[in-house]
Amino acid sequence: MSTFQKVKAIKNREITAAENIENKIEKINEKDDEINAFIEKNSEALERAKEIDRRIEKGEKIGKLAGLGIGIKSNINAKGLRATCASKTLEDYTSTYDATVVERVRNEGGTVLGMNNMDEFACGSSGETSAFGPTQNPAAMGRIPGGSSSGAGAAVSAGMCDLALGTDTGGSIRNPASHCGVVGLKPTYGLVPRQGLIDLAMSFDQIGPISRDVSGSALMLEVIAGRNSSESAMFDVDPVEYLAELDSDVDGMKIGISPKFRELTSPEIMEPIDQAVDYLSGMGAEVVEVSLPNLEKGMPTYYLIVSVEFFSATRKFDGRKYGHKIEDVCGEEVLRRIIRGKHISRKEFKGKYYKRALQVRTLIKKELADALNQADVIVGPTVPKLPHEIGEKLSPSEMYAYDYLTVPANLGGLCAGVYPVGEVDGVPVGFQVQAPSIDETTVLGVMRALELR
Repeated sequence: MSTFQKVKAIKNREITAAENIENKIEKINEKDDEINAFIEKNSEALERAKEIDRRIEKGEKIGKLAGLGIGIKSNINAKGLRATCASKTLEDYTSTYDATVVERVRNEGGTVLGMNNMDEFACGSSGETSAFGPTQNPAAMGRIPGGSSSGAGAAVSAGMCDLALGTDTGGSIRNPASHCGVVGLKPTYGLVPRQGLIDLAMSFDQIGPISRDVSGSALMLEVIAGRNSSESAMFDVDPVEYLAELDSDVDGMKIGISPKFRELTSPEIMEPIDQAVDYLSGMGAEVVEVSLPNLEKGMPTYYLIVSVEFFSATRKFDGRKYGHKIEDVCGEEVLRRIIRGKHISRKEFKGKYYKRALQVRTLIKKELADALNQADVIVGPTVPKLPHEIGEKLSPSEMYAYDYLTVPANLGGLCAGVYPVGEVDGVPVGFQVQAPSIDETTVLGVMRALELR
């Protein structure tokens, strides 16, 4: 049963919201001691579902997410639950308000099941940097689920929630979606409100959905997208019914793929990617080669900019108002980024690192725009290598390499989605689709075409 079909079944009283949420709670209780996808569970979830059922019985209007169980990444505020960012810094911080996206989810009948584990302060690509322990990959136990939205991806993959909200700064929705064999969508920066998000890097962070099917991501995006009057850095666009506009017809569409993807990616991962491209071609899509000569520069450029923005963002965590002083209790990767950002920001280095990184960001953005003038979408692998075993020691550069293929979309302001297209040695492989800003309908349509294979 797809996400959309489940909502219809709940509204038609074929199943109850309470039955669905009870099922999710049972799975959490059964599986999460091993998977560790949740930092905190919502004790009021079942009562919330029963209220949805009472409203259905009375014939009252209910929302688009009525009766669905939702996981929330622990850097998004949800009133009454702890927004820890998976850090000792905020381990006792309980949210006093709902982020705009959480408010919209609740208003549409979604039931918040709890707060998902993550890499500490979203600093990581593996799910291992959490102060509350690493998250397991339900699709490949013993391996990392990807990060930083590790708990969100794992919870959806394990069936512990219907949908989850993650955040994507440089691939943090798409990376776990690929590793865990689920659907992930990074919306265009400025399409979804960021109010209530504890940011990693304010010029990159975007909240988006993780789901088991394309209809789930379309439905969640429909709920959370749209202008918030209190935010200035947002597109002023009309609401879109993404679910109704889900179109799997790729006949005549131009899909671009860069030779750089093959150069950077393990050959075994390219096999299911090539098969997916061949399928789209067989459905009438035209495959064109696009040039992205500076693709490798994206990763170091991204980490220079992110480190500066993260250093600035963490200055409020000085121990006086929010929890503990971050430098006193944080993990190694968080401290590494703080120190790097502080160093790059020094007056004597003005223009040497940060300014040049911004110039390269502009260059990469132009290259992506040129490529998308030749093609409707850019497609290819999501991550260049299979997820490593939990506990395996990687150097920082080896860990950052997971992001080579995802950071360009954030640097270039694109929207991007991931759909699972196969496995290598039992490990899922995700197919990435990137499109120009505010063209989520095309991304969802291509993923839907792959879903119908």
